[in-house]
Amino acid sequence: MHDSLVLYTNPMSRGRIARWILEEVGAPYHTEIVEFGPTMKSPHYLAINPMGKVPAIRHGETVVTECAAICAYLADAFPRAALAPPPAERGAYYRWLFFAAGPLEAAITDRDLGMEPNITQQGRVGYGSIEAVLETLEVAVSAHEFIAGPHFTAADVYLGSHIGWGLQFGSLEFCPAFIDYWARVSDREAYRRATALDDQAAQL
Repeated sequence: MHDSLVLYTNPMSRGRIARWILEEVGAPYHTEIVEFGPTMKSPHYLAINPMGKVPAIRHGETVVTECAAICAYLADAFPRAALAPPPAERGAYYRWLFFAAGPLEAAITDRDLGMEPNITQQGRVGYGSIEAVLETLEVAVSAHEFIAGPHFTAADVYLGSHIGWGLQFGSLEFCPAFIDYWARVSDREAYRRATALDDQAAQL
């Protein structure tokens, strides 16, 4: 079908973010589980994502990779789900969606790999320091009920996933602001459906 929607994912990956946003959107979609290793690097899948990674989505003839992009695309493609503010009110929405995709993920990854920049190097990386990133994030998630204001958006799916994983796996400290924000954004039927689907797929 022209408007068919396909999720390429693996339940042990960031594909869980894409699954969550798809469940929030509420449109029917087909799932293709892509196994790590040769399958993910096969010519068939590389034609979808030349990076050989998941997730990716195909919506008709449109292919989107990168979780933040998938969240933003689906919010726009399915406006009835109300997952993005009106265009004139998207400043905070875009800011925090891409803050999570850029400074937050980079800072946490570098720290986990033992590559935190020193004071001299901090001016050369987009996030500066992990301390600055986490202090900024703590203030941001405390300012409103949701990251872009009073309403849940696709930015909460993406940022919330990072915070939820960080709390689960220990890459974020258990500060009250992060715990409270994660509790708010994850208390959704779409999140529970997505989690159940991925947990089931992980057992196959």
